[in-house]
Amino acid sequence: MTNASAPQGAQAALRALRLLKLFSAEEPELTLAEVSERAGLNKTTAHRLLQALYSEGMLERAGNGGYRLGPALMALGVQALSSNDLRLRARPLLKRLAEDSGETATLEVPIDDSMLILDEVTGGRFLGAGGNVGTRWPMHATSTGKVLMAFDERRAGRLAGHFASLTQRTITAREQLELQFGEIRRRGFAETVDELEDGFSGVAVVVRGGAGDVLGALSICGPTQRFSPDRRARFGAVLCSAAENLQPGY
Repeated sequence: MTNASAPQGAQAALRALRLLKLFSAEEPELTLAEVSERAGLNKTTAHRLLQALYSEGMLERAGNGGYRLGPALMALGVQALSSNDLRLRARPLLKRLAEDSGETATLEVPIDDSMLILDEVTGGRFLGAGGNVGTRWPMHATSTGKVLMAFDERRAGRLAGHFASLTQRTITAREQLELQFGEIRRRGFAETVDELEDGFSGVAVVVRGGAGDVLGALSICGPTQRFSPDRRARFGAVLCSAAENLQPGY
């Protein structure tokens, strides 16, 4: 592995972090030219930043001469998961929710305009959701994203005007999404039915910190065929109670 001197100053640090965020599940490998273009940096600056990240193991070289996320970054991610206080507190609750409902229970936190699955516990059914820890889903198409935006005015204020359509039932207009927020706040939970993926439904509530700030969301999700309106309402009530138990000092 080569050694490179990292650019100095806060601006360089921010640029380096933004470069790391360019990598995604859809595009796990990027060339220097692609990084330069998407970050809005000249190739010389982009190359210096990439080399600095490479020297620390945050990136590694791909077979096409480009870059992909490296082992040091993966190690940091595992460390962050294992030491996350919210995740540690929520784990027993997720197990109980999954056992009682027979469905998958998740803990999710907001990252930019998406929801990151911080932890999940699958239910005892053969057909169900699972294996998605670390996955990011678009906020507008998930019950966790909807409930978080309904109770977090700052995040809702940053909504785009139009969203990507993932299924025929995905809400794509900001105005349509905002119409649901009042009902979500009234009943305390949000739901999605076939909006993220055909045949997939979810119910979610917000998780708050000690000062009442919104930290993330709890959800129960699974196949739409098992998520009737009555069952979604029951899951919503169960999740509201679970979220209260998760508050610090409860």
